[in-house]
Amino acid sequence: MIIMLRINKITTGILSVPLKTPFKTALRTVNAVTDVYVRIETEDGLIGLGEAPPTAVITGDAVESITGAIEKYIGPKIIGRSLSDFNDLMETVQGSMVKNTSAKAAVDMALYDIRSQALNLPLFRMLGGSGGVLESDITVSLNDTPQMIADSLAAIQNGYKIIKIKVGKDGVSDAKRVAEIRRAAGTDVKLRVDANQGWTPKESVRIIGAMEDMGCDVSLVEQPVSAHDIDGLRYVTQRAATPILADEAVFSPRDAVEIIRTGAADMINIKLMKTGGIHEALKICDIAEIYETPCMMGCMLESRLSVSAAAHLASARRIISMADLDGPMLCASDPFTGGPLFDGPRITLTDEPGIGILASGINFMTGTGNSASAGI
Repeated sequence: MIIMLRINKITTGILSVPLKTPFKTALRTVNAVTDVYVRIETEDGLIGLGEAPPTAVITGDAVESITGAIEKYIGPKIIGRSLSDFNDLMETVQGSMVKNTSAKAAVDMALYDIRSQALNLPLFRMLGGSGGVLESDITVSLNDTPQMIADSLAAIQNGYKIIKIKVGKDGVSDAKRVAEIRRAAGTDVKLRVDANQGWTPKESVRIIGAMEDMGCDVSLVEQPVSAHDIDGLRYVTQRAATPILADEAVFSPRDAVEIIRTGAADMINIKLMKTGGIHEALKICDIAEIYETPCMMGCMLESRLSVSAAAHLASARRIISMADLDGPMLCASDPFTGGPLFDGPRITLTDEPGIGILASGINFMTGTGNSASAGI
């Protein structure tokens, strides 16, 4: 029974998976997924898994800060705790320290993994969903236009019908780049554009207007301006016919309320690493459902472990109508067994209990060499 499950041990380590090609945005260039891995064990032998990527330019988190947060602040507050009062346990995780959302997310998903295993349910069913198949987009990194066209066509050949194009460094030239990709890709492919905060508000209006005039038929533009410039984001949303998706501007339920209340964006991108995990992401879903604000389920540069947790959540809430969960498909290898099936754009949820990723057979480098256990 869940009431008997007590957290006995928390261990951190490092997972490193090379990318197929460098991942380039307006903010950074990355060559490999290097994430903090979390393993939580109960006295009864259940094991929950979590993961957190160090995305310093977005969340402010580094490998050292994530492991330190888990080992020194979050872990000691939940060791020995029972899963019987799950909401109180999750509030303890969230209240253990301010910010540090990636560390909280890793612990959060591991606890959700354990709870759904104890109930012998896949996580999506514990969250009230029915599972099924999700369709994800694929991200085309920011490169020169010929390379981005080639990458887009390769994605289409691999079955992708939705392509997310990274822009944000070249001003109005970004619009010309998207127009050339649209001409090469044809009209049957959906294009999403992500500026990663790369434009000013006035630039955004000019560039989005240019894309509209060129017939780019973009389905949305993601985070065109600085995350903190809510007035600027609203300025763009009010003047663009193309829907605007808030990403870096929304970390918390409070942020979601502010974005919706002020009309600063048309849609919200939920990422577990921004919210601090599933517990807070569910609150954003509730808010979005009240105001009928469509949501995307996104990810950072993460492996299949944490992206699987995000897929479970995405399949459980109808307000999440879009998926940007391509992290595993950008990796050159997959260190995991079990869990949702990732096949190009298709993510198929399975009936394995919990997140479904198996703890056995995972090889990872130790983090700081520390773990927390009951009685220590």
